[in-house]
Amino acid sequence: MKKTIIIIGAGPAGLTAAYELLNNSKEYNVIILEESNYIGGLSRTVVHNDNYMDIGGHRFFSKNKKVIEWWEKFLPKQGKPSCDDIELNRIFDNSKGSNPEKDNLVMLIRRRLSRIYYNKKFFDYPIKINMKNIKKLGIQNFILIFLSYIKTKIFKLPENCLENFYINNFGKKLYSIFFEGYTEKLWGIKPKHISADWGIQRTKKLSINEIIKNNIKKLIPFIKADSHISLIEEFYYPKYGAGQLWETVASEIEKMGGKIFLNCKVTKLHLEKEIINKVTYCNNLIEHSINADIIISSMPLKDLIIAIKNTPLKINQIAQNLPYRDFVIVGVLVKKLKLKNETNIKTINNIIPDCWFYIQDKDIKLGRIQIFNNWSPYIVKDYKNTIWLGLEYFCNEHDEFWEMNENEWVNYAISELIKIGILSDKNILDFHVEKVQKAYPGYWGSYKNINELVLYLNSFENLYCIGRNGQHKYNNLDHSMCTAFETVNNILYNVKNKNNIWNVNVEKEYQEIKSKNS
Repeated sequence: MKKTIIIIGAGPAGLTAAYELLNNSKEYNVIILEESNYIGGLSRTVVHNDNYMDIGGHRFFSKNKKVIEWWEKFLPKQGKPSCDDIELNRIFDNSKGSNPEKDNLVMLIRRRLSRIYYNKKFFDYPIKINMKNIKKLGIQNFILIFLSYIKTKIFKLPENCLENFYINNFGKKLYSIFFEGYTEKLWGIKPKHISADWGIQRTKKLSINEIIKNNIKKLIPFIKADSHISLIEEFYYPKYGAGQLWETVASEIEKMGGKIFLNCKVTKLHLEKEIINKVTYCNNLIEHSINADIIISSMPLKDLIIAIKNTPLKINQIAQNLPYRDFVIVGVLVKKLKLKNETNIKTINNIIPDCWFYIQDKDIKLGRIQIFNNWSPYIVKDYKNTIWLGLEYFCNEHDEFWEMNENEWVNYAISELIKIGILSDKNILDFHVEKVQKAYPGYWGSYKNINELVLYLNSFENLYCIGRNGQHKYNNLDHSMCTAFETVNNILYNVKNKNNIWNVNVEKEYQEIKSKNS
């Protein structure tokens, strides 16, 4: 008889695990239980009046060959377009063959441009040491930045918090200008109270030193510049948004015999000694139970521990005190921006070419702005005449910002855009608001004791934790997929030790997944 594997969560990690299991073995019945009414998790794409809005920006870039091959299996990459004219991405409109569906299943190659918007000026991110930025910062600030960085090389701080991590890598002056305010805006807490783990996992030790070395290498033709994750200049992106990939994967899973049930909230994991043998979930206020041989969970650790009844008091306290940051994205459709394109990158209607830019001003709550036109022209209904923005706000569930209604959110967001000089008036064409719970796992509070929680969860032989919230780790998309790859290999080859799953995105460089079946 086939064994039953229950996967909790239909986000990137859960869907990757399901596909890999079904593609590599006929021994398992695979069932995905998803609490919400959509698939894709934080990588889903919402469609509002024919305009597509990603829930958070997702660049498809990885140093892991298996991840890249996996993406291209579902959405083959398009031939490299001109980076200077997004109009050329419309080549599909003039070259469609007899299979329109296939023409739509592609990855575009996009130019990566992210900048910091500070004091009504744009600064390159990562920061570039050039005359343009020196002029914007002012010579006095630049000298202070240089001296501050030299000081950190002589008097290195202990990296026992995120603030010290940033200061060691960028110097105190640059940290105070471009990192301190935004980081506090993101987390709602001062960086000195946050573990350095977040900076290590997200920036991979990016520093002024690395940026200077990379810039010098670019000037020497026969030396290859660094492909550091924060220094990439191009990335893949699905033609119709990040969610297109996961919708395609979900379709393939069902064709292979896997089952995906939406609106099914897991409420209890039944134990028999150190084995979970049954899962109870709630759908439309009715409880159902399924016998299970293996559980793969991407649900938040806090919720997972609630589902495992009678956990030790200390373990329960660690889980319930794990911090999270919630997220609201406000989609706004406008005719034009007050900002002018002063780069050498050509764009339709000369809009600024950024994929997104960070709002550094401390008196503004808005954290980041996505320009969806520059991710893919296909996701904006009238991309030639309108600009579709995603305004990202960070808050806590049930605080005063979270509880605002859609009109209040839009009015608040528009007032901030006007205040910082991005819009000239309140005239907008359309809007849409999405709220996301537990978008960012936090690195303070009981996070310092997370290893005890991991040891407890590993004691259940047939339970595997994967993905961002499943491991309470701020993973990139590819890292979440890698936790699924490792888990499936452990299951297929009966590997009991789970350290390889938890160690994804712990080392400085992305880990290469060495699959026994590849």
